[in-house]
Amino acid sequence: YSFLAHKRIMELEKQHNIKIKYMPILLDGLHHLSGIIAPGLIPSKAKNMIKDCKLWAEKYKINFKFNVYFPIKTINLMRGALVAEKENFSRMYIDKVFDSMWKDGLNLNDVIVLNKLLKNLNLNPKTFLKQIGKDKIKEELKTRTNDAYNKGIFGTPSFIVNNKMFWGQDRMEF
Repeated sequence: YSFLAHKRIMELEKQHNIKIKYMPILLDGLHHLSGIIAPGLIPSKAKNMIKDCKLWAEKYKINFKFNVYFPIKTINLMRGALVAEKENFSRMYIDKVFDSMWKDGLNLNDVIVLNKLLKNLNLNPKTFLKQIGKDKIKEELKTRTNDAYNKGIFGTPSFIVNNKMFWGQDRMEF
């Protein structure tokens, strides 16, 4: 659902001349804090979720393919988003990671595939992986996840607009 929201965010920003600030968090950590089991990990819900994502993707003409390697461990990808944010290439990074996972169906759990993705972003995989392993980045991701939880966020995508929280890509029109 966050992939679908991301694709729509790019359109909304252009249409309304706004800039949406991304706040990478660790969804598994947020679920743990909230006492929630991710819907994609519950077989009966996952089956419906796949169909639902395909319906939304079709409605908005988004090229989407459910990733057969799901679930993808995203902790390093989220830490990478923080590094990319600090280095001013976060949108490019986020777009490439999302496309790799939900358009191209790549196994980002595989280090070889991840290294290739990083090289395609003109990043040195060893250097980048060293950056995401720094304690400061790890702590920032934990802090952002805790901050999200403290704001009442329990899932993604979530949006806070004028101090109101909206959950789900299907609430973006609000």
